[in-house]
Formats: sequence, structure tokens, C-alpha cells
Amino acid sequence: MLDTDFARQHFPAFSEPSLNGWAFFENAGGSYACQQVIDRLTRFYTQHKVQPYAPYPAATGGGDMMDASYRQLAGYLNVSEPEVSFGPSTTQNTYVLAQAFRAGWQTGDEIIVTNQDHEANGGAWRRLSDTGIVVREWQVDPDTGVLNPEDLQALLTERTKLVAFPHCSNIVGHINPVADLCRIIHDAGAVTVVDGVSYAGHGLPDVDALGTDIYLFSMYKTYGPHQGLMAVRQPLLDTLANQSHFFNEKELHKKLVPAGPDHAQIGAAGGVADYFDAVFSHHFPTQQATAAERGRAVHQLFRDHEAALLQPLLDYLADRNDVRLLGPRHAKERAPTVAVAINKDPHETAGALATHKVMCSSGHFYAYRLIDALDVPVNTGALRLSFVHYTTQAEVDQLIDALDQTL
Repeated sequence: MLDTDFARQHFPAFSEPSLNGWAFFENAGGSYACQQVIDRLTRFYTQHKVQPYAPYPAATGGGDMMDASYRQLAGYLNVSEPEVSFGPSTTQNTYVLAQAFRAGWQTGDEIIVTNQDHEANGGAWRRLSDTGIVVREWQVDPDTGVLNPEDLQALLTERTKLVAFPHCSNIVGHINPVADLCRIIHDAGAVTVVDGVSYAGHGLPDVDALGTDIYLFSMYKTYGPHQGLMAVRQPLLDTLANQSHFFNEKELHKKLVPAGPDHAQIGAAGGVADYFDAVFSHHFPTQQATAAERGRAVHQLFRDHEAALLQPLLDYLADRNDVRLLGPRHAKERAPTVAVAINKDPHETAGALATHKVMCSSGHFYAYRLIDALDVPVNTGALRLSFVHYTTQAEVDQLIDALDQTL
């Protein structure tokens, strides 16, 4: 079982006086940063805030920190170092990818997107319709918010070039069967792009095991700095049109990064791997394991803990007659990102919950199309309650008590 006391020791927010007594339930919007990331960022800014890789100690040290982040995170994701790129956000990374792919496609070629997505993964691909690309939409079941694989198969044609879909929805929380979907899509001859923004915070995925060509997520939702990370498998990466300066085309870290990267935040990003290493060593002190194996073990620790806390919350919400739980009601099917439609103004309700020291938010959360498909008013959206592995049973109890008094 996850030792939450040990985990929370690595997050300064839990010892910050101004946050004392507050229960944080807006982790889907961004998680707390772990101490390892903060320490790395401070070290980079104080010791290495120069142009990296030049032949003097301050510069070589900064380059070493950046290289370590690429190496460590590639290990946890079970991909090679050249396959990892950083950009300012997942939204921008997706936009750059869309431009890189479009250069190799013909007018009339087809792509498939979903209406379950955060707009960051769908919007950039949809805009390609202005350039002659046919965009098909894989739609959710309007009652459950879930994507049906059979509906996808009906959309695939010989002209399908790419399918973009989420690992997990940031509203209904349903975890899509990524590996199975990737096999279906690859059998049709298309490329897979998986948006992991709403999933990776619950444990970094084994990208190789998922079988996807591209996996994207946001470091600031995985206890790190505000950067987007994308893993692009090299056979595909070699074929994409260069989006960087012409002389950077052979440097795979830079090929999909049009502007200079944020050196300090890349140097700090490896602190997430340092934290996961600490969690693994604490729980499995006698085991030797590769980074990918450590990642799978930590992922399972997080998943088991979160599911144990999630099921009682889902049961509580599903049993109320004044809220509508969006998405599956079984913890094994979803991540602990829980949205509900309510009769009251959800923004005012979030404000009322804040008087009970519960931090959450409301709105469409950039999943505008999904909110609309679920017949929830997009102008008000839903109330969202999201947590991660460092959340405790006491905080979930605090949330339920606050909901009792507020709803």
C-alpha cells in the first residue's frame, strides 16, 4: 500500500502555513510540485542560468541537468532519449505536430478526432480541415461519455492517416483501452496520437507497452514544471517535416521545437523521476529495477491508492438525487477526475466549497464539445473534483462533508 505520509513529505505545499487545512481537489488543472523539481529549478537558476553546453562549468552543468531529464524521463516512459521532446505546453506541441504531419499529406486525406478530448488535442487537428484534410469525429455515447471502439472501426478508411484520442477524459474520467485501440488503428494503416494529459499524473505510462506512435502530457500535471512533453517514436519522427531551424533537423530533440526550449524547466523536469525513484526505493527497498520497471511499480501503487479513495466518492455522488455523475461509477474504469452536473450554479458551488477549505473548480475545462454532447450547459459547465496519489482519506471525508453542507 502507498505510504501517503512518505509521499506528502516530498511536497512543500503540505507544510505551507497558508495551505494548512485546505483539501486540494483541482489536481486535474495542475498538481503540486515535488521538492525534487523545486530544488532542481532553484539550482539551475542560481548555478546554471547561462546558455547551456558551452565549454565552461556553469554551462556544462546546465547541459548535464537537461540531458539527465531527457534520459530519466525517457527511461520511465520506456522510450529512447531522442524520442522525447519538450515544448511550452501540450497545446502547442500538438499544434506543431499537426503542421509536421500536414506537410506529408495530400488534399482529401482523412484524420479522426473525438469529442471526448480536451480541445488541446482536438483543436489543432480539426483546423487542418481548412487545408483540405477531411476530419471525421469519433463521438462518445451521450449517456455515458464513453468512446465505443466499434464506432471507431466504422470511421476508418483507406485514406485515414491519423487518429487522435485521449488516454483519459478530463471530465468523465474514463480510461480508454489504449493498447487495443492502437492495434485497431495500426491495422488500418494509420498513426496514433494519444493525449495523456489527464492520465499521466496518476502514474507515468509505459509508452512502449501502449503501442502508440505519439504520447503527449503536461509536466505541470505530473508534479513538475510548466512544460509539455511528447514522446514520438523514432521511425515516425524520422519521417516528419522539420519544424525547427533547418540546421536542427538531425537533432531529434529539437526537430519539433520551433523556438528555443526553456532550459531551466527542462533541467528541473527530471526531478519528477527523482521523486518516483524515492517512492520506489521506499516501498521496494530490496529490489533492483530498470526505470521502466520502477515506473510500472509506482504507477500501480498510485492506482491502487486512488481507486480505494475514489469508489466511496463515486458511490456518494451516484446515490444523490440532486447531482448527475458524469462518466462511469466504478473506480476500476476511471481516473479520480470526477465531474458532476448540478442544478445550482457550479461556479457558486465551488466558491461555497472554498468556505469549507475545499479547493475545486467549475466550467467546461476546455472539453467544450464533450460537455455539450453530455447535454450539460456549456456556459456554466460542471463541478469538477479531482485528486491524485497524495490525497488522503481524511481529505476525501472533508470533501464529502463539505458537499453535504453545500449541496
